[in-house]
Amino acid sequence: MAEITLISGSTLGGAEYVAEHLAEKLEDAGFTTQTLHGPLLDDLPQSGTWLVISSTHGAGDLPDNLQPFYDDLAERQPDLSAVRFGAIGIGSREYDTFCGAIDKLETQLTSCGAKTVGETLRINILDHDIPEDPAEVWLGSWINLLKNEQ
Repeated sequence: MAEITLISGSTLGGAEYVAEHLAEKLEDAGFTTQTLHGPLLDDLPQSGTWLVISSTHGAGDLPDNLQPFYDDLAERQPDLSAVRFGAIGIGSREYDTFCGAIDKLETQLTSCGAKTVGETLRINILDHDIPEDPAEVWLGSWINLLKNEQ
């Protein structure tokens, strides 16, 4: 099956744990994976399937390790029309900028031509001590969407 590139951005490590957990589940489902924590645009394939997982900190800000990736997308506006992606945001509903980082990333990716697969998952850490659990449930549906697109 196809390779999936997992891109994670995290301040305290939560999104990285989710990415590593989902990579294992994707491999169990027959996919090959590459997991990159805070990659640069040049580190990524310009086609295929990406799964972007980001926490939000501050006032809807991206984690420091994903800011250069986001800045690259905004400045270079690469043609990502051959990329399809899923998105998972992790944040707290206590803030009005809940999952603001994944919203910013999703907007930037689609403005570069990437196509969204499925609905973005927004995990409220106040409801889920272990964000891997809702992410794994979401992943099952997302895998089905990927298989139906092939």
